[in-house]
Amino acid sequence: MDNLTHAQRSETMRRVRSVDTTPELLVRRLVHGMGFRYGLHSKRLAGHPDLVLNRLRTAIFVHGCFWHRHECSAAALPETNRVYWEAKQQRNSARDRRSIRALRRAGWRVLVIWECQTRNVVKLQERIRRFLSEQK
Repeated sequence: MDNLTHAQRSETMRRVRSVDTTPELLVRRLVHGMGFRYGLHSKRLAGHPDLVLNRLRTAIFVHGCFWHRHECSAAALPETNRVYWEAKQQRNSARDRRSIRALRRAGWRVLVIWECQTRNVVKLQERIRRFLSEQK
């Protein structure tokens, strides 16, 4: 059972950001610090990737574990309204798969970074560096 009133829950959900999240800002700082320049949330690309490196034809998504259904503890379904949340997560992950597939078919390289992976900055930085330095 939800221990918040409807108004409190609405206010909490209203504060959930879809852009400029803490994990996304961290990834931006790391990529920029490596000397790469990028665009943000390109409307012309499938899925509106969080970072777009046009010169490298590379797209980076920074996914929240809960919202995009990662297989970690942060993605656990709430006890209330489980049917809604399960359907919501399924729709989100299906949309993510379609977007990534479309980008790859168009010749783009795609990197997905999960929110839980941003907790170890050293490991994340190395993963990004390896991915961006790979040749097509």
